[in-house]
Amino acid sequence: MAGKVALLLWAQTLELAGAQTTQLLVEPPWILAVLWDRVTLTCQGSGTAGDITWYMDEWSWRQEGLGHFNVTKSGTYRCYRRGSGLSPPVTVLNDWLVLQVPARLLLEGDTVTLRCRWRQDLSVTGVRFYRGNEEVRMSLNGTELSLSRQQLSHSGRYCCGGQMHSCVSQSWEWRESAPVTVTVTVHLPVANATITPGPLSHQVHAGDPVTLRCSVQVDSAPVTFTWLHNGQEVARGPVLELGDVDVGHSGTYQCVATNQLGQDGHRMFRALSPELALEGYWGDLGEN
Repeated sequence: MAGKVALLLWAQTLELAGAQTTQLLVEPPWILAVLWDRVTLTCQGSGTAGDITWYMDEWSWRQEGLGHFNVTKSGTYRCYRRGSGLSPPVTVLNDWLVLQVPARLLLEGDTVTLRCRWRQDLSVTGVRFYRGNEEVRMSLNGTELSLSRQQLSHSGRYCCGGQMHSCVSQSWEWRESAPVTVTVTVHLPVANATITPGPLSHQVHAGDPVTLRCSVQVDSAPVTFTWLHNGQEVARGPVLELGDVDVGHSGTYQCVATNQLGQDGHRMFRALSPELALEGYWGDLGEN
């Protein structure tokens, strides 16, 4: 007979909802990004950098430790992390004329600035902005459109156009950017954070791998997750891998879900999950 450490997980089995997905961050933070800027893409999510697969125009490549890189080719990029899945796409353009929207959540009441950009080797004048087929504003000298105190009605497909000088024909031609969808949303503070035990059992034995998942039922993305063990931060991300458990893992676990809303993220909301008790005891559990 041999003594083994058994660990009991007391927690209500909860449905996994609203778990954090992989995010592809772009710097400078614009949609659409342009190749003539120094664009950096960062794949953010759970898991290690070695688990990342990158995609450009549906072609994939994998490189150990490649969590971010500088873009040198135009195209549509995505990344995959084993712990949190496939990211939304990010497009980097090399078009003549590009309308850029800030790469952040656009909320009611905020002010957002749209920029009409073109390559440095071109000359453009008489810039105009459109939502659908309706002209929003004509700008003879300016290249930006400011939408103050955004409302849901500001949502729509925007583009910009201007008179562009052609070196080939030595004449001025009207050009328009590709349309960009602007979506204004009502902010949803993060709420109802929960921990889901894994495996879904109330009892595990020493040496067994244990996975805990944190999720929220209500939120406006992006959401960040922080794990606390006995009140001290031990990890970040929606998934906590404890590995081979032993008595050192005993104690209480909580996850903190956070989202920052509003222009420049000046409104922060936090949701603290109920505690999950992980306690160890010595017991006679049979032969090895």
